[in-house]
Amino acid sequence: MNTADLGLPVDVPSTALFTDQYELTMLQAALKAGTAGRRSVFEVFTRRLPEGRRYGVVAGTGRVLDAVENFRFDPGVLGFLRERSIVDDETLDWLASYRFSGDIWGYPEGEVYFPGSPIMRVEGSFAECVLLETVILSILNHDSAIAAAASRMASAAGERPLIEMGARRTHELAAVAASRAAYVGGFATTSDLAAGFRYGIPTVGTSAHAFTLLHDAERDAFRAQVDSLGAGTTLLVDTYDVAEAVRTAVEVAGPGLGAVRIDSGDLLLVAHRVRQQLDELGATGTRIVVTSDLDEYAIASLAAAPVDAYGVGTQLVTGSGHPTCSMVYKLVARAESADPKAPLVAVAKRSTGGKTSVGGRKWAARRLDAYGVAEAEVVGTGPVPDGLADRQLLVELVRGGEVVARESLDVARDRHVAARAGLPMSATQLSRGEPVLATEYVQARSGT
Repeated sequence: MNTADLGLPVDVPSTALFTDQYELTMLQAALKAGTAGRRSVFEVFTRRLPEGRRYGVVAGTGRVLDAVENFRFDPGVLGFLRERSIVDDETLDWLASYRFSGDIWGYPEGEVYFPGSPIMRVEGSFAECVLLETVILSILNHDSAIAAAASRMASAAGERPLIEMGARRTHELAAVAASRAAYVGGFATTSDLAAGFRYGIPTVGTSAHAFTLLHDAERDAFRAQVDSLGAGTTLLVDTYDVAEAVRTAVEVAGPGLGAVRIDSGDLLLVAHRVRQQLDELGATGTRIVVTSDLDEYAIASLAAAPVDAYGVGTQLVTGSGHPTCSMVYKLVARAESADPKAPLVAVAKRSTGGKTSVGGRKWAARRLDAYGVAEAEVVGTGPVPDGLADRQLLVELVRGGEVVARESLDVARDRHVAARAGLPMSATQLSRGEPVLATEYVQARSGT
């Protein structure tokens, strides 16, 4: 069953209004000026990584493809635009038949990126490409921020699995996207059933403190949970007294108790004490799951603790302090006229203040050293050097308006593991530092 086709509440019938008004007013002006049909190239990139981060993670690509397919101006949307007099009738007529018919290339989902990397390239007429700016940036900025945080947490966790449990800490629809991005970045499961239903992510969950407090005694709560879910369940042991709860949990479930969860206190100290107590009670196979407002630094601090899994919520869904990637969507080349055969001309913003951009339709490749480790992100215009031809990063995503590169989340997840492993070892250090790869620009001698 393809759950993406079921039409869930997390979907919308049209993504056309996930945009800023100036996209439509630019379209209207371009239609009047006769420039709307000029062949254009837009690129998504970031000028810098969040402070202290050493690499970024591309996530949300699959959601972008869905958004482009669903970018339709249906009668209700057109009626809204007409009622508000946002654009004129000529523009409304043009929007009524809007279908993106261009091409999109991009870094595949799960790949890493660096400042200046052309993460996504959108090509077509100015009119059809400019409308997609806001929705593309909205998705990529959010999902890539979550995936980057997830990647750092996964690196800190090592082989121990991570549970995404941040739905209650963010917008209900953002929570679904966050679960998806976290899975790409290395999380194993989610507590959010909408994410499991929409994207097939494995889901987990047992009980909260409220379930224990509901019962007259902790033993009664544990017995009810074990009777319902079996001895392999996870019992929450920090509602009252942890040591007493662990003892009761093993008495109720037996030495085959699946796991205990600790959600408060000095996690390092408590985990050691709980592990010792479980072993003394014969529950040597019972796992320890810790939660309690974890981030990558807290996870790293527990590396030596007898912890088997981590549950992460707030810090994950807020990007661990960096909820956006500051990606931008800029016109980098456009035709000299509306003639389909007109040559492309490189264009770029030249203002001061750190907001300049590099013009030209770009390719990107990752150069490796003699040991097969990445040593530079090479971005250029024009012909690709022979030595980098088989190291190109952009892949075709949409051709002539048709999506050509759908893939499962597991593919993107595995890709990220491989991409991160191909970086220098310092990439996974949690200490603040510069991007682990420098971006080198190779400019074509002529043309774009």
